[in-house]
Amino acid sequence: MSSSSAPYDALLLLSFGGPEGPAEVRPFLENVVRGRGVPPERLDAVEEHYQHFGGVSPINARNRELIAAIRARTDLPVYFGNRNWHPMVEDTLAEMTRDGVRNALVFATSAYGGYSACRQYDDDIVRARAAVGDGAPHLTKLRHFFDHPLFVRANADAVRAALGTVPEGARVVFTAHSIPVAADAAAGVPEEGGHRYSRQVAEAARLVAAELGITEYDVVWQSRSGPPQVPWLEPDIVDHVEALHAKGIEAVVVAPIGFVSDHVEVIWDLDNEAAEKASELGLAFARAATAGPDPRFADMVAELIAELQEGAPARALGSVPGAGCTVDGAPCAVNCCEPVRRPTRP
Repeated sequence: MSSSSAPYDALLLLSFGGPEGPAEVRPFLENVVRGRGVPPERLDAVEEHYQHFGGVSPINARNRELIAAIRARTDLPVYFGNRNWHPMVEDTLAEMTRDGVRNALVFATSAYGGYSACRQYDDDIVRARAAVGDGAPHLTKLRHFFDHPLFVRANADAVRAALGTVPEGARVVFTAHSIPVAADAAAGVPEEGGHRYSRQVAEAARLVAAELGITEYDVVWQSRSGPPQVPWLEPDIVDHVEALHAKGIEAVVVAPIGFVSDHVEVIWDLDNEAAEKASELGLAFARAATAGPDPRFADMVAELIAELQEGAPARALGSVPGAGCTVDGAPCAVNCCEPVRRPTRP
């Protein structure tokens, strides 16, 4: 891990962002897909998902709750900035600069490596510092935490609680956001063979299952988008529910291990589409909570801070490599998580 010279004088919570009213949905989505050539009809479909919930994503509210919990655990002032919606990270970094912050830590709300899960947050840091210009604080991003024991235990207890609501023998299915197969192959550094994202997700699932004493479980994917000719990580959660039914499974618990907190993709893809498919097939269904609201998640953030502030030992349970701790948006290593060129649409 890299770090800039201590002492650190603030923490920036850096997240994806989400709309907080119907009028914000379309401009938010346009920010998300800017430069990607996504057709308007695709945005129309996604916009309907947001409007189904009154045009409000829960992600900003959950992040504000997390910030309050972190503030109770650290003396550092905690700021909030997003990639795609207000408070925008560029504006937040300008505020930090006015407040005299010079050397801040960054907690990005993703546990994993890969371009979208890690390096794109580095890009956010570079863009925000360039927007502020001279005098912008140095920013050191905290490491991946997919195998931190507090993250694992919070997820395990959420699955345990969900299992208590369905008949015995339920199949546990872990989900994470799908990405193009080519992007997963480029995740990490070439000498590790790539696939850092899917390997870390699988490792997190394995650790949670071990905490629960479960030997049979599945890792699947959700929320794919993009042209159908581009292969993405599979199987999809809805297709997998159908496959479980065909095998005679009568109950399923879905655990969104790939997500820190609820947002529209979690509540639409799982609480609506997957749950409706299970109901249609007569399967008992429960969705485990995300780890973010668990008090141990804020405890974990405090531990990650202490690793750099105080040199505290880094706790990790897994055997899959992690990284993510870099300064001022530098990549973890040469050729790490290089962005994959998106195919042009016909």
